[in-house]
Amino acid sequence: MLKKEWPIHSILAIAIIATWLKTYIVYKTSFSITVDNVLQEFILFINPLSMLLFIYGISLFFRSEKAKNRYLVLVAVITSIVLYGNVAFYRFFSDFITLPVLFQTDNFGDLGASAAASVFWTDLFYFTDVLIILIAIKFINVKSGKDASFSVQRKAYYVLALAVLFFNLGLAETERPQLLTRSFDREMLVKNLGMYNYHLYDIYVQSKSQAQRALADGSELVEANNYVRANQIEPSKEMEGIAEGRNLIVVTLESLQSFAINSEMNGQTITPFLNSLTEDEDTIYFENFYHQTGLGKTSDSEFLLENSLYPLSGGAVFFTHSGNTFNSMAESLGNNGYSTNVQHANTKSFWNRDIMYESMNIDKFYDIESFEIGEGEAVNWGMKDIPFAEQSVEHMTEMQQPFYSRLLTLTNHHPFTLDEEDKLIDEYDSNSGTLNRYFQTSRYLDESIKVLFEDLKEQGLYENSIIVMYGDHYGISENHNEAMSQYLDEEVTDFTSAELQKVPFFVHIPGYGEGYVDDEVGGQIDMRPTIMNLMGIDTSKDIQFGSDLFSEEHEEFVVFRDGRFVTDEVVYAGNVCYDKDTSEPTEQDLCAPYIEQAFTELEYSESIINGDLLRFYDEEDGQLTTIPDVELKQ
Repeated sequence: MLKKEWPIHSILAIAIIATWLKTYIVYKTSFSITVDNVLQEFILFINPLSMLLFIYGISLFFRSEKAKNRYLVLVAVITSIVLYGNVAFYRFFSDFITLPVLFQTDNFGDLGASAAASVFWTDLFYFTDVLIILIAIKFINVKSGKDASFSVQRKAYYVLALAVLFFNLGLAETERPQLLTRSFDREMLVKNLGMYNYHLYDIYVQSKSQAQRALADGSELVEANNYVRANQIEPSKEMEGIAEGRNLIVVTLESLQSFAINSEMNGQTITPFLNSLTEDEDTIYFENFYHQTGLGKTSDSEFLLENSLYPLSGGAVFFTHSGNTFNSMAESLGNNGYSTNVQHANTKSFWNRDIMYESMNIDKFYDIESFEIGEGEAVNWGMKDIPFAEQSVEHMTEMQQPFYSRLLTLTNHHPFTLDEEDKLIDEYDSNSGTLNRYFQTSRYLDESIKVLFEDLKEQGLYENSIIVMYGDHYGISENHNEAMSQYLDEEVTDFTSAELQKVPFFVHIPGYGEGYVDDEVGGQIDMRPTIMNLMGIDTSKDIQFGSDLFSEEHEEFVVFRDGRFVTDEVVYAGNVCYDKDTSEPTEQDLCAPYIEQAFTELEYSESIINGDLLRFYDEEDGQLTTIPDVELKQ
């Protein structure tokens, strides 16, 4: 190799091919990207190429061979970091990184345990192309070129790069029309545009969202408000005000999915106390209730609960728009004489909660500094759930009543580890350590809820309270489908995966006496209007996309953040329409009417957040506050 002279741009070609092929291999081995036909496979194969041609091609403008080679290595390192960063992120979130996530640095320390569990020595593979380029630089002897020919070569090179880009975009538009205008599904963007082009597009989208707020004048709210009014329903008269004047206690059941409720693992009951509540005369349990969170996970579920708006398609509202004006449930309860607080034994800055809670007019935040964590009472992300429940009730005894107190549990969180003394059931025996441990932490969470109920009764708070509990997001991602298939004893299809997004939703009203299991299809977007009606608070002038689950008019339609949706008859997932009863693909026309509705709701909600449009809205009279000539529909 030292004696043979290679063509002048050999190292550039090697760099492009090495990174291109490495990226495609990573697509196939590290991400669960669904490919349905040969065209999709071909698009997936070629989509890294256009961006790599552009960025590696800049080396053609360097005169020094040494500078050119250094640049090629630098590009390889940067693209490898981008690719690997997405791989590590995907292992935990089953999603791709967005720009706002990169600025969520306050979370990085707390994410340490989860991140460490997602890193392996074999990850050195993701930097293979860097090694290949270094070897090529060391052992390949390239011909010297003439400056006069470089200009022509560069032009021809970039014509080729543009041709590849437009060819890719043309195929993508053929395969997925309106891809760039309906960008809620990041997997679809990566599959059609490529990882590197996706990140450029993400930068454009995020920049556009920031500009939206600066340019918004309130008129943008008219269409969204009219849509909400047109779809507004009458809340249940039977359940209206049934808990009026009571304390409201809302418990977030960390990472708890419905498949754990009323189920066993190798003959061991996973959630005995919660199981008993599903049959309790004072409890209404919703068995077809879905989480609707995005990248913000728990914080997204909080946002849904408080505002009945959808979270953002990229990043967490708690970070990207914490300075917005909101009409939260806490604010409305506060205006009706309630003291409001959140209890969470973690650092106050995690998910930017200390700032966001102020924006949502929550009176007090009991963060980790408000709890005494004794020896053996901490695990992973903070305080164990049982001592947290005990101390939370102690705090409640000192609160001004009536109060609204929201509790966020912690223990049942990835990577789902427990001290030996807290393991109340055995591990599962699948090939996934994550799923194996999940059952144990779910069992511990269940025990902590039992302690919470007991302590509320002991402190005399139980009878005059209403206790609402909900699962915040999935705990077992699609990366563990093989293990889930073993547990469920069935293949995890796109349909199954959508159904696994069910989370428990309990409404426990002491003294109610008419408890039952409700099969109504609903989601987290419905929590705020449901709870507010139970508390006897009118929301008819509020802008909210959910509706009262107890209402006979409630539409059984749940939109996921990525554009999937579920009704009482169909499930739309992976761009396929499934019959809910048979779990088999059915006529696409049955889903068609809902596809546009799902997109419309997500788009309107996103515009409200990005434009901070609620600052122009007076919820008391349902009017814009800055444009007197514009009157919204009542």
